[in-house]
Amino acid sequence: MRNSVAAIFALLLGSTSALAADVPATSRIDSVTVFPSGAEVTRAAKVKLDAGEHVVVFGDLPAAAQPGSIRVEGKATGKLEIGSVDSRRLSVPRADAAAQNEERKRIEDEIEKLRDERMTLDAQVQAAEQQKALIANLTQLPGRPAPQPGPSGAAPPEDWRQILELIASGTVAASKGALDAHMKIRETDRKIEELSKRLNEIAPKRDERTEVRVFVSADAALEADLIVRYQVPDAYWSPFYDARLTAGTKEAAPRLQLTRRAAVSQRTGESWDEVLLALSTSRPSAGSSAPEIEPTTVDFEPEPKPVPTARLRRSPVDAAPPPAAPGPMGYAEDRAISGGEMAAAQPQMAEVDQKSATVTNAPFQALFAVPGRLTVPNTGEEKRVQLQEDGLDPALIVRAVPKLDPKAYLYAKLVMPKGSPLLAGAVSLFRDGTFVGTGQLPILVSGEEHELGFGVDDLVRVRYAVVEQKRGETGLISSMGTDDRNFRITAKNLHERAVDLLVLDQMPASQNQDIKVEVTGRTSPSKRDWKEKRGVLAWEMKLEPDQEQTIEFGYRVTWPANKRIVYGP
Repeated sequence: MRNSVAAIFALLLGSTSALAADVPATSRIDSVTVFPSGAEVTRAAKVKLDAGEHVVVFGDLPAAAQPGSIRVEGKATGKLEIGSVDSRRLSVPRADAAAQNEERKRIEDEIEKLRDERMTLDAQVQAAEQQKALIANLTQLPGRPAPQPGPSGAAPPEDWRQILELIASGTVAASKGALDAHMKIRETDRKIEELSKRLNEIAPKRDERTEVRVFVSADAALEADLIVRYQVPDAYWSPFYDARLTAGTKEAAPRLQLTRRAAVSQRTGESWDEVLLALSTSRPSAGSSAPEIEPTTVDFEPEPKPVPTARLRRSPVDAAPPPAAPGPMGYAEDRAISGGEMAAAQPQMAEVDQKSATVTNAPFQALFAVPGRLTVPNTGEEKRVQLQEDGLDPALIVRAVPKLDPKAYLYAKLVMPKGSPLLAGAVSLFRDGTFVGTGQLPILVSGEEHELGFGVDDLVRVRYAVVEQKRGETGLISSMGTDDRNFRITAKNLHERAVDLLVLDQMPASQNQDIKVEVTGRTSPSKRDWKEKRGVLAWEMKLEPDQEQTIEFGYRVTWPANKRIVYGP
């Protein structure tokens, strides 16, 4: 019985260790959906699994991956069930650790060699100092007693000239040797210091990563294609546009080509190499629900109560808790993205076409599938792509504000076509192939109108003149102050075709019921308070070729004479 229990216990331990066996999975980034702020990354991996329970480990996700956004799905050649999905942050050696270690070893060997050279130089300095000490002993020769005569007779006299030359040359040589050694020591110390700094700079570094552990169960041995989706911050795309206007002629109608482009950049901690790229107009980081508004009340101010002599201690009142933070964001639906093929080469020269994105419109977003595979580095560098090109039939309008500017300006009135909305962005403006400036497009949806300015129209001449300006008083019983001003605007069309002209001017808007302002003159404005701007007057007219038209208008301001008025913005 005891042996049976032990066998069962060993079997359980063996199965538990099999369950705990990790199966590493090497994944690659297959596709990325970029939002105006943030992105959803899709990684793909192939794994082979035996029958039983396993833990598939993805260790190559960036540290910025948001844990709540991680989802795992896939397909397999047999029945495979995914249980729990866990994630954690961990520190791993950098991919270039081997190269760094090799460089460290090279620098350490060089430092060791320089230190050996320094020890040799120290020995040279000591030898030079000893040589100088021995030469210094020669200076004591004159103080020694004269040598005693030998058996053969008197001792030979000492050659002091030779001794002095030996002292001088030996001292110079020893000093020069010591000086050279000291200079080499300083240079060696400098090299050792520089190499030590470089060694500290390339100290072994580690990267923060996200590890995902997927608990799976397989009925039999199989192969599986697993997909991991997760969201990351620090990824962006912003739209910009090219608007190319062909003004047309007497026979040809005007045409406008609106090209949508996008600039994509990211600093997510991983490089997007050869990925399928999609750009979504949805904003998952903008919140998923409207803020809660709390009721407010109004009441009479309470009557003051007598303050007791003894100072009472009041208990603090707790503040109301803040509204709950929005819940986790939703995830953009994964879309299949297919790239277009380049057109076949023609025997004759032809215009070069640029690929446009495939657009998928949904009730709450537009998804632009960029053709082909692209690389977006993890450096913040912008990758620019073309999304869509629309051909529009604009209505041309010439607008003039001669009171402020004597020139007339050409505008194209657009009606947005059906399809995806236009996000706000900068637009480069071209008229008949010439760059005329930049503008700004607001958010525009299908069917909405917008006007784009395309610079000065030199073939529409506008002149502005002040005809009369006077102040006075009227009335017998109650005197009133008056201010009369009259103007003349002349516009002439030098085009070969008729143009629609809009002329804008203004009159004061009264801020007091005692101040009256009325329009005068022979030419009444077509609209008053143009675009809900108080006091702005608009004249709309159609000018035929070589036609000139005059606008004569003015205004009168009246007020009680005992008061003074002031004009302001």
